[in-house]
Amino acid sequence: MLTQVAEGVLVHQSELLQNNTVVVQGRAGVLLIDPGITGDEMVCLANDLRELGQTVVAGFATHPDWDHVLWHPELGEAPRYGTARCAAYMRDLRSNADWKARVAEGLPPEIADETPLDLFGLITGLPAGTAQIPWDGPGVRIIDHPAHAPGHAALLIEERGVLVAGDMLSDVLVPGLDDLNDTNDPIEEYFVGLRLLEGVAGDVDVVVPGHGSVGGADQVHARIELDRAYVLALREGRVPSDPRVGPSAKPGWEWVSDIHIGEVQRLAERSKRGGTPG
Repeated sequence: MLTQVAEGVLVHQSELLQNNTVVVQGRAGVLLIDPGITGDEMVCLANDLRELGQTVVAGFATHPDWDHVLWHPELGEAPRYGTARCAAYMRDLRSNADWKARVAEGLPPEIADETPLDLFGLITGLPAGTAQIPWDGPGVRIIDHPAHAPGHAALLIEERGVLVAGDMLSDVLVPGLDDLNDTNDPIEEYFVGLRLLEGVAGDVDVVVPGHGSVGGADQVHARIELDRAYVLALREGRVPSDPRVGPSAKPGWEWVSDIHIGEVQRLAERSKRGGTPG
């Protein structure tokens, strides 16, 4: 089911992880951001678009996590964009002969047999520094930043006041750090991402996180500060006072506390190995 969140901007939410697929209506069709996550859900999305008389003319993946680079034949053969680094990451992954098995291992068991992978990760990288998505519709500004995952980008639909935040600013998930190597500083990278989002927050009326509830203008700064406080607590080795973990977590999302524990452990391991702990 598509829900309108602003003029010409609609959201389709997955059942399992509350992934938000964003649909932006243009002059010749729609821009589809982060479609997912099961085959049935993507077919439902395609059917909803057909009922609206809309075709998909472009796609965009905010980052290379498995649940943001999915696609289905029913959505058509439109170009699927991402940042240059996001596309490079997906090319490297798909260059491995066993890439599909690797991806399948990381899928939630509840939907592992329902998530199609044939079109997984086929992303066209936009040249570094590209400021806008190339399509015939409302201007969509690309906010490329290093937080959470390689090649992560938030999108600002400028004429509609909508910020598509990727895997940030969620009301159910705590910030996830990019800890793929020991040479980066994942905590400082997250702060960089938050500062860039803060820089456009005054132009935002609606924030759409990768997972969870859509927020209004009154929640944008609050969510930025909540994410910042969480990451700061990680850096300082404190237990965060965060409603997304512990007994205050949203029912059904208690497992987010396990994600938090895992992040604390990985930061400690990086420090022992001599990597940058933040």
